[in-house]
Amino acid sequence: MKINHYLIGFAISSLFRRDAKSFFIIFIFTSLIFLLSSILFISNSIKEELFITLDSLPQITVQKLQAGRHANIEISRVDKLLKLNGVQSAIPRVWGYYYFENAGVNFSIVGIDSFDKQYKKNFEELVENIDFDELEKNDSMIVGEGVKEILSQNYYKDFFNFVKADGELKKIKISSVFKSSTVLESNDIILMPKNLVLDIFGMSKLKVTDIVLEVANPQEIPTISQKIKNLFPDTRVITNSDLRVSYQNIFDYKSGMFLALFVVSAFTFFMIIYDKASGLSSEEKREIGVLKALGWKIDDIIKIKFYEAFIVSFISFLLGIIVALFFVYILQAPLLRDIFMGYSRLKPAFELPFILDLQTIFLLFFLTIPIYIAAIIIPSWRVAIMNADEVMR
Repeated sequence: MKINHYLIGFAISSLFRRDAKSFFIIFIFTSLIFLLSSILFISNSIKEELFITLDSLPQITVQKLQAGRHANIEISRVDKLLKLNGVQSAIPRVWGYYYFENAGVNFSIVGIDSFDKQYKKNFEELVENIDFDELEKNDSMIVGEGVKEILSQNYYKDFFNFVKADGELKKIKISSVFKSSTVLESNDIILMPKNLVLDIFGMSKLKVTDIVLEVANPQEIPTISQKIKNLFPDTRVITNSDLRVSYQNIFDYKSGMFLALFVVSAFTFFMIIYDKASGLSSEEKREIGVLKALGWKIDDIIKIKFYEAFIVSFISFLLGIIVALFFVYILQAPLLRDIFMGYSRLKPAFELPFILDLQTIFLLFFLTIPIYIAAIIIPSWRVAIMNADEVMR
């Protein structure tokens, strides 16, 4: 369709003649695009963050169960696990959750030592750059960015007093801030030497929280998992594929809430489209009748209506996307994000990573603009093919 600049000018002036109605449609259209795109942006950001974090988790995690609950496992089992064919390394981990009552949040405390093999690449880089002898000597720790912010808000700038299992206080200095490629991983974490973690949690030096394994051939993970179950019947063996399924189930459940909101928004949009497609207002019909009486062709009238619909829908689409990007990634989607993540004071809040999915934008574009344009053009064509006097009546 050849672009006629005069018809575009006429279409713009026509929209300004119906300024109240035009601005109302743009407002409603923009609001719906904003809501739909915000839902998809939040969903993409959280899903990307979850699965990046998942890729850094161990291949196999061995936990001990006692009375159906997770219990500390004997460190002596490491040697027996290393004897299994296909197991490259078995790393005992000391970690746990510490509840900071003043802020109402949980911190994840992880114990690491320089002489141990690290199960995460980030920890290996940290060990190379940090003097752990100094950490042990000065009773110091490395905190995540979210932890540092929470502690600073509660006037703990240089140290923090942990309440040990026996009720005594343990003063730990803040050495530095831990940063990671994923916000979820580094946000609530505290790293310190293992002996400090054992002291704070009151754990025996002969036991650890769990044991993580690295295998030579990932395809042998199910076989090795079964061997571990046969060797230690009181253990729970968790593979990275199990974690992936668990993460996906949680994400799908939360996505169901977002899907419901998405469906409501889409239904509202299509109700507007149905109302527009059911017929034109008397004023619009009269305008088409006048144009036909003045000798305008049917295709010229269709072009005007196309330009009007495209201008309204495209402006609304751009405004909706821009406002959604600002709302999600600058304001961090207040209220709307809680629908997906749930409101909880048990973890420090984290920022949504910027993920610009062009497929999502194109999907919204083709699900909204062409449909809206069709809903305007079809009834306009029906009126335009009628006789001018019949339309005027």
